[in-house]
Amino acid sequence: MKSAPRPSSLRLLLARVRPHRKMLILGGVLGFVGSMAGLAQPYLAKLAVDAFQNKESLTGPLLTLTALVLGGAVVGALSAYVLERTAESVVLAARTGLVGRILRLRIADTDRLKPGDLLSRVTADTTLLRSVCTNGLTEAFTATVTLIGAVIMMVIMDAVLLLVTLGVLVVIGAATALVLPKIKRATEEAQTAVGEMSSVLERAVGALRTVKASGAETREIATVEGAARLAWSRGLKVAGWESIAGTATWLSIQLAFLAVLGVGGARVANGSMEVSSLVAFLLYLFYLTGPLAQIIGGATMLQTGLAAIDRIREIEDLPVEPASADSFGEVPGPQRRTAAGGTPSASDGTVPAGTAPSTPDTPASVGFDRVSFQYGDDRSPAHTDVSFTAHSGGMTALVGPSGAGKSTVFALLERFYEVNDGVIAVDGRDVRDWPLDELRATIGYVEQDAPILAGTLRDNLVFAAQDATEEQIREVVARTRLTDLMDRLPEGLDTAVGHRGVLLSGGERQRVAIARALLRNPRLLLLDEATSQLDAVNELALRDVIDEVAGSTTVLVIAHRLSTVTSADRIVVFDAGRVRAEGTHEELLGSDELYRELAATQFLIGDDDLTPVPSS
Repeated sequence: MKSAPRPSSLRLLLARVRPHRKMLILGGVLGFVGSMAGLAQPYLAKLAVDAFQNKESLTGPLLTLTALVLGGAVVGALSAYVLERTAESVVLAARTGLVGRILRLRIADTDRLKPGDLLSRVTADTTLLRSVCTNGLTEAFTATVTLIGAVIMMVIMDAVLLLVTLGVLVVIGAATALVLPKIKRATEEAQTAVGEMSSVLERAVGALRTVKASGAETREIATVEGAARLAWSRGLKVAGWESIAGTATWLSIQLAFLAVLGVGGARVANGSMEVSSLVAFLLYLFYLTGPLAQIIGGATMLQTGLAAIDRIREIEDLPVEPASADSFGEVPGPQRRTAAGGTPSASDGTVPAGTAPSTPDTPASVGFDRVSFQYGDDRSPAHTDVSFTAHSGGMTALVGPSGAGKSTVFALLERFYEVNDGVIAVDGRDVRDWPLDELRATIGYVEQDAPILAGTLRDNLVFAAQDATEEQIREVVARTRLTDLMDRLPEGLDTAVGHRGVLLSGGERQRVAIARALLRNPRLLLLDEATSQLDAVNELALRDVIDEVAGSTTVLVIAHRLSTVTSADRIVVFDAGRVRAEGTHEELLGSDELYRELAATQFLIGDDDLTPVPSS
């Protein structure tokens, strides 16, 4: 079945303008009225010359001419305001739509995109649409109508001189048309270079402390300067082609003036044309400069806008997560396995055993059944045939070497990625059958790097629970040992914590992230190295908090520090993307050599306990 043809860049651009067509039409009409006022001026000048030659009063023509000049200026100003206001509205709609799109992109797609380039598309590329809406569309249309009106008046003045003028304009116009596609290509390259420069700068600023500590300022400055020079050179290329187009406009008028002056002067000399008509014709010719410049400028801006639309479309063509309570019906993935009667069953792998449905008020259960997943075709599998169960309530710990696939468990549970094969169930229900917002509302997630957002301490705490009461906030602050921090900050909870929480220590950022997750009152709590930056006292205190939370919430903990999880109800050992062993701390010490080695390196067992585990 053939897919629908991809809409052209021009159609997409017009689609963005269409909701504002009434204001654009109003601005265009006002501009047209202003242009018509200007168009009448050369004719009135002719009347004034005739009156002067006939020794008649100049008062009437001059007063009319003055009124037209002032009226045209006022109407032109109104037109410019309406068009600029509409253009800003188009830019606003493009930016809000693009931001909404970017924040709903799938994690798999954002992994390969550069944040700086995304910011460039939201800021620089959308800004180009402003000029397109003014110079590129409405003003170009108004200029075209004005040009037609001027041509009609020039026909009335003298048809022969008009043919001379058009001959010059057509030749120059054909040359200009060849330049326009080059402007579009050059603009695309320039905007791409600006995006790359933003990405390079964002990388350096985002790791500024590392840059300084590594003594890499000079090297990073050179890298950013290199990207800036590339953007500069590509910008010069755009400027070069635009200057050629602009010069062509000026040249066409000058050559037309010389041609008209020569032919017209000869006709005046032989008496076939009046001097006043030649003067009026020359005024109309110079009057063409404005409309022609607007048309050429509009065509140039249109090419620029089409380049911007193409870059915006690259983001809009990417699939997004649903914005409402819709499940991913269209997401490709392994076929749902069902029993003979069509009903999913645990035995065939659709619902992993031990993940019976829970009620909304009870802890969630989690089951992985023969799950396989890899982040890309060029990477080795992150999971291979992974199966384990976390029963409703209690704590399940995931341990193993770095890169063993532990964090991938959380990424798949949150549906940041889709499994290649197998089934993941929450409450006995395949996660692909959950509405995405409902699934994530069930889960509290503390990431490994505990990101903190710019804003106040309160903003960060209630980020996932906007309706939290003051009492709930203070309770979770006390549970996560943030009371001292809150009391120490000059404005308490309403103190700004800086970009990425730079004013907080690593341990404080982790505790804020844990408090944020707990405040959401989740039925399933995911903790990825949640205590890695805490001192021994605070780690012990938070272990008690986690043990307490596990009484009413299912807790999945990823930990390299086994002291955090020795009390877990069940420990799942990962190695090279597979589940190697499961059991309690004591059971694994006696049955799994890798776990014993991990425990020994962290002084959780003595040398006397390091006897080899018998092979089964």
